[in-house]
Amino acid sequence: MQLIYVEKNLIEHPRVKTIINRFKHKTVIECDHYNEVFNRKQQSFRQQKNNPALILAEKKGRKVLPTPENFGPSTHRNFYFSHLLNCPFDCRYCFLQGLYSSAHYVLFVNYEDFFTEIEQTLLTEKKPCMFFSGYDADSMAYDPISGFIDAFVPFFQSHPTATLELRTKSANLKALLRHTASDNIIVAASLTPEPISSAVEHKVPSLIKRLRALQQAAEHGYPIGLRLDPLIDGDNFTQLYSTLINTISTHLQPQQIHSVSLGPLRFPKKMHSKIIKMHPQDTLLNQRLQQKDGIISYSDQRQITMECITRDLLSNLTTSDKIFSCVHT
Repeated sequence: MQLIYVEKNLIEHPRVKTIINRFKHKTVIECDHYNEVFNRKQQSFRQQKNNPALILAEKKGRKVLPTPENFGPSTHRNFYFSHLLNCPFDCRYCFLQGLYSSAHYVLFVNYEDFFTEIEQTLLTEKKPCMFFSGYDADSMAYDPISGFIDAFVPFFQSHPTATLELRTKSANLKALLRHTASDNIIVAASLTPEPISSAVEHKVPSLIKRLRALQQAAEHGYPIGLRLDPLIDGDNFTQLYSTLINTISTHLQPQQIHSVSLGPLRFPKKMHSKIIKMHPQDTLLNQRLQQKDGIISYSDQRQITMECITRDLLSNLTTSDKIFSCVHT
């Protein structure tokens, strides 16, 4: 039984009706504002993660925001928009569990207002613009419910000076294959070595399933982004990432790769403390990390070493100009 909260002013919204009809068994509850449910006190993120509700809401205020520094390539002005909050997957290192008090999904259904603000952003920027939809959620993973792809891909294809990055851990890319591919729609896969993924990326499809889906998307014509972020340290770091990159190379050709990003596992201090309270015995969150300037991560030297190793391993797969760092400043 799916529990669905709907803001009262949206109960007759066509997109809301479509989404509700996608569930055979549901209970629909009206609310005045999504914060009544999402931001109420004394919630348990971990408990809600087992059976999250869906909240259908209207996004008000600013909808398009600049990304944190070094989040995207320096060739573009980088922005993100969050039509969805929270993710179906349950990665142990996910910052969302330290950011939100609720694991419920919030889906903002006023897509057309996002379109308007994206268009306004394009009018004010001189550099090419890249927009990230997978910052506070996994857009692809929740697409069967949200209908995000069928709404946003045609919109961006009608605005060729804007680039949309779809960052995902999902293997369900079928919705993309319904559309003609274009160079300004980037399918960006967040990838870690399979042993790490199996241990800490709960509910995420296997690496092979995701790479096969990426291969289909690439053969369809979509440029592929590889997001090796976070890089996760370990005693056999070089071996693990060598195997990962070799496996990627058996599914993707160099000319199909749009870009590669590298960034170490990292957390703001307060966020790390909150996540540690949820998982006090977790090895990944406790070992090898140290604090500097309010950020919990590996030592500066270890970060440099990990990135150099990974760049070297990538040399047969792509060129250095396509690799960019996502590091805290």
